[in-house]
Amino acid sequence: MSRLFRLATEADAQALLAIYAPYTRGTASFEDGPPALEEFAARIRDISAVYPYIVCEVDGEIAGYAYAHLYKERAAYRWNVEVTIYLSPAFHRRGIGRALMERLLEMLRRQGVRMAYSCITLPNPASTGLHAAMGFTEAGVLTDAGWKNGQWRDVVWMQKRLNENADAPREVVPIGNIDVRDLLESD
Repeated sequence: MSRLFRLATEADAQALLAIYAPYTRGTASFEDGPPALEEFAARIRDISAVYPYIVCEVDGEIAGYAYAHLYKERAAYRWNVEVTIYLSPAFHRRGIGRALMERLLEMLRRQGVRMAYSCITLPNPASTGLHAAMGFTEAGVLTDAGWKNGQWRDVVWMQKRLNENADAPREVVPIGNIDVRDLLESD
């Protein structure tokens, strides 16, 4: 199995949307259905302007992707991100999720991000297990947080500190301004 990790581009939108669409019909995403291709491509473009948006190709096929985006809009939160990861079901349980998350978190650390958060619909033992294995800890559960597929769903927030920044932190460096080539190689 030959794996290639690279930064996503808008040209990947169709393949990534094909992976994401089934999650919108289940409970992992709180969207009511897949977004339009143009909207999805715009999301990739907008997020990639500042944060990592990584894809993993296995033998030339996109197996999954992970990205981070600003956690909240208020200025005081600007050192924090929310991370997201989606895999094609054909590539579950192959270490791809862990490899994507390792790269994503290291890029965020290099950018100067302090905290990474993840919001996971419960129950989802695969996702909570991956996050726990990556050093995330539970920050809290929101009960009845969203109505999806005919019932109220709980979500767990998990968190991981990436940088200490005990004193006044430096501003987060856009992903395009840091060297991540060592994280985007084949393995």
